[in-house]
Amino acid sequence: MTHRTDTRPARLLSAALAAAERGWPVFPLRPGTKRPALHGEDHCPATGQCVAGHRKWEQRATTDPDRIRAAWAADAFNVGIATGPARLVVVDLDVPKGPSSADTPCGVTSFLALSERAGQPAPVTYTVRTPSAGQHLYFQAPSGVRLANTAGALAPLVDTRAWGGYVVATGSTVNTGVYEVINAAPVAALPDWLRCELQPTPKPTGPAAIAPARNATRVAQVALDRECTAIAAAPEGTREAVLFKAARSLGRFVAWGDIPRHVVEDAFQGAGEAAGLKAYECRSTLRSALNWSTRTARPRETA
Repeated sequence: MTHRTDTRPARLLSAALAAAERGWPVFPLRPGTKRPALHGEDHCPATGQCVAGHRKWEQRATTDPDRIRAAWAADAFNVGIATGPARLVVVDLDVPKGPSSADTPCGVTSFLALSERAGQPAPVTYTVRTPSAGQHLYFQAPSGVRLANTAGALAPLVDTRAWGGYVVATGSTVNTGVYEVINAAPVAALPDWLRCELQPTPKPTGPAAIAPARNATRVAQVALDRECTAIAAAPEGTREAVLFKAARSLGRFVAWGDIPRHVVEDAFQGAGEAAGLKAYECRSTLRSALNWSTRTARPRETA
């Protein structure tokens, strides 16, 4: 009779050590899952590392080879990477799920569109394919900025993991497959445009100040101020629609040469972000609305 040897413990230990060698603190995940294997606060024994108080998985993640060997000797644990302590920002690009998802763009498509919108090429970096056919893009976190996790803030099916988050390391296995490297490129620095999108926008302490536009007619300036006030006062859920309507309204003045387009874009971008819209939402809405409005504007004498 042939006896098969379970090689999973050795493979997963190697995966944990390999991540640690990169300087990425790791911690065990339950075998075959994405859930932490460490005890929760309700069941904390207050011993060992928790003798001075409960320590969560992010605090207990380690790069110490001896601690890793001791932990993975107990079972075939999957490997979690604590992204914050690892100084990583990982972009998680998911795929649509369910029968009604046929027309929903996948996370990869949405992320490529975000890169194009920012006027930048798609970044090349260390990339892991997930068992669900998604992707994890690894980036070096910027210095002096403590970024947190996001869920769908950049675009649908585009999440990020930073402080307070973790990713499943390559080599780990769940019931749908294995996490595997598909691009072994060096981990790239987080692109500036992406850092700007992820960095929290300070809450305005008062209404956005709109500087008078040079070379604008009085009517165009009054219209610009009025629309900025409307954007700032728009209830949540209607702000993008109000921004779109405002841009269409001002487009005719741009077409007539009464006000420079960049003045309208800068004013509405500031008003939209101050109202709570994401920077990329403002840029996309303004571009499409102003393009349409300036292209279809009637001559001044017939308006």
